[in-house]
Amino acid sequence: MLASWGLGNPELGVLMLGLFVVFIMFGFPIAFTLMALGFGFGYFAMGDIVFALVVQRAYSVMTNDTLVAIPLFVFMGYIIERANILDRLFHSIQIAVGGLPGSLAIATLVTCAMFATATGIVGAVVTLMGLLAFPAMLRAGYDIRLSAGVVCAGGCLGILIPPSVMLILYGATAGVSVPKLYAGALFPGLMLAGLYVLYVLIRCALNPSLAPKLPAEHRKYPLAKIVWSLGTSFFPLAVLMLSVLGAIFFGIATPTEAAAVGALGSLLLAAAYRSLTFGKLKESVILTARTSAMVCWLFVGSFIFSSIFAFLGGHQPIEQFVTHLNLSPFWFLIMTQVIIFVLGWPLEWTEIVVIFVPIFLPLLDNFGIDPVFFGVLIALNIQTSFLSPPVAMAPFYLKGIAPPHVNINDIFAGVMPFLFLVIVAMAMFYTFPEIGLWLPRYLYG
Repeated sequence: MLASWGLGNPELGVLMLGLFVVFIMFGFPIAFTLMALGFGFGYFAMGDIVFALVVQRAYSVMTNDTLVAIPLFVFMGYIIERANILDRLFHSIQIAVGGLPGSLAIATLVTCAMFATATGIVGAVVTLMGLLAFPAMLRAGYDIRLSAGVVCAGGCLGILIPPSVMLILYGATAGVSVPKLYAGALFPGLMLAGLYVLYVLIRCALNPSLAPKLPAEHRKYPLAKIVWSLGTSFFPLAVLMLSVLGAIFFGIATPTEAAAVGALGSLLLAAAYRSLTFGKLKESVILTARTSAMVCWLFVGSFIFSSIFAFLGGHQPIEQFVTHLNLSPFWFLIMTQVIIFVLGWPLEWTEIVVIFVPIFLPLLDNFGIDPVFFGVLIALNIQTSFLSPPVAMAPFYLKGIAPPHVNINDIFAGVMPFLFLVIVAMAMFYTFPEIGLWLPRYLYG
């Protein structure tokens, strides 16, 4: 039948991929679109055997121990979010850096970087900091665009800085060690956060009107108060996250075991702050279940889709096309990152990682590219999908809770310098790959 239509299995696979993109543009639910296309094309090409294959693939996904870490890390993030720990953290960092230019913006970025180690949920971080830090900056007379850019860019760091949920999905998809990915992403994540802070410092020093200095009573605190504030907010959270990451990096615990300890630690921390109530615990559990169900359905759907796509040989025309282009490793990376950048407009990072990244993975050996390097580069790139207009999600999250006089164009204008800094960070990481590869090589050989 396929021959009579002039379609072989590989061409049918490419058609399957094209239809997926079309259906997503029409707004169909992604997970169920993946499953429907997998079932439909699989039954057309394989017959009844597709049902056994689908059950087998779904079972293999649900028994993947690595994925158990996702709901545990998500739960840890929601507990920290609901327990008002972020408020304490922001206040302590604010009084510690009060004498620096753009101190509120710097405190926002540092808080976002810290909170990124607790949760990779961009919407949650942008919304929380939009409610906490954004009004504080506006009341202090900060420039609307600078304030919006700081909140949006800082809120996206959780995609990159470990323990990132995105890196867990990439590791499960690419068959790469999650501890190696975490070790590889640590310094690039800190580098990007450092570039953000450096940009704010320089820009506010050159143009103080963008970020007026706070009143003296909000800048000059006794050293004892600063130490006490940091000791009761910054350091407990830092100890918790360093314990979780250290256990993963040094092989003391698997990511799943470390995530379980982190979830327990977040509960103990919330209890110590007397912020743990039954209502907040219930909210955290429900939100965790909702997020985990979304990720699991998406992962099951993508595995069904990718299994049928691989059976049909859909990778072959794509691999042949790339091979015929005779690209160097540099231009191959440019091509893949441009594609991922464009896909970031209509798609979430989850769909990009579990559907489109596997198309590129078989080509990495041909170009001698380390999959850890490729994964971290993608994590850097996906920052742009949350920041780049016209479909950037972070600005829309902020607009949803911003005061009425803040318009979306101001927010878009504010994120553009930070979008440029992401590209600078990608260029630095490509030029000096040891920024990310040194630590996993040192720890794991």
